[in-house]
Amino acid sequence: MIYFDNSATTQVNPAALDTYNKVSKEIWGNPSSLHKLGDRSHQLLEASRKQIADLLGVKPYEIFFTSSGSESDNWALKGTALAKKEFGNHIITSSVEHAAVSNSVRALEDLGFRVTVLPVDKDGRVNPADLKAALDHETILVSIMGVNNEVGSIQPIKEISEILEDYPNVTFHVDNVQALGKNIWSEVFTPRVDFMSLSSHKFHAPRGVGILYKKAGKMIKPLIDGGGQEKALRSSTENLPAIAATAKAMRLYLEDEKQNAKQESQVREKIMTYLKDKPGIHIFSQDNDKFAPSILCFALEGIRGETLVHTLEDKGIFTSTTSACSSRSGVEGSTLSAMKVDDSIATGAIRLSFDPSNTVEEADKFIEIFDDIYQHFAEINHLK
Repeated sequence: MIYFDNSATTQVNPAALDTYNKVSKEIWGNPSSLHKLGDRSHQLLEASRKQIADLLGVKPYEIFFTSSGSESDNWALKGTALAKKEFGNHIITSSVEHAAVSNSVRALEDLGFRVTVLPVDKDGRVNPADLKAALDHETILVSIMGVNNEVGSIQPIKEISEILEDYPNVTFHVDNVQALGKNIWSEVFTPRVDFMSLSSHKFHAPRGVGILYKKAGKMIKPLIDGGGQEKALRSSTENLPAIAATAKAMRLYLEDEKQNAKQESQVREKIMTYLKDKPGIHIFSQDNDKFAPSILCFALEGIRGETLVHTLEDKGIFTSTTSACSSRSGVEGSTLSAMKVDDSIATGAIRLSFDPSNTVEEADKFIEIFDDIYQHFAEINHLK
């Protein structure tokens, strides 16, 4: 089996799974309880929070636990908009955001907020000048992702941060779910970022944990009311076994970040070199520093993406169409549409997404198998 769908989810690190099982069995008290079992759980919860904060270079009281990256995105946008509605009603985002952001923005628009959706260029990147032009006296929130989940383009977060230095009252949120561990952190997480979302299962931790970084002092309304957990901002008993496992997985994932990103780049470059200049192949990810090393998106003319995914699956290679979050529901990739890719090409797109565990030998095997598929469909569709 060759697993090239790591942007959808990653396999749980065995060490993180051991932590999950140990905590489930031995430290099962409610962190909010006053007795010693609860106190032990609370201490582990805060130790996990501190470890994650240290790894991200922030303060422990700026880290909040949620159930997913999607919840973190929803909370950052809706919670900020509701908290700041008396100061303005204008939100700026991009046309290539994850559905957790784009659908949250649409929901806020239905509530009366005014939304500006920035276009992107042929590489799926926003122009910072467009953002600057869109800012006005009613702008309260900007949300731009760090790394696009479909084609891997890195957004100009540093340039946007520089622009927003002149707008200190505008909250800046970055969805960095696809950015952690790619040796690009300084490009996508700057001191100007006020809120930032992560998802545990993207870096070999169990599903069920999201992280929201909230810069100290920034306004946000709770979306979940209840027992007052997470400083009374996100009620619900914390998923302690998964949180502890997330802290372990993040530490292990970031131990050799530079080498890991190099490994991913080598796998991507091998496949990309094979795909280049082949008639009927359209590559949407580029091999440069404007793209994360972990994603390669391309299309083969004359075959739908889901057909190609299942054809590869039959050969033991697991990939996805442009976004696993929308693949099963049949929603076409919004990023390719925003990049002005013709629908007849975009419907054929698939995404390969790599992990440090992937090897050049796997890339060679993919090329061998895919070449047979390519030759077959190229002949049928007269691509040669």
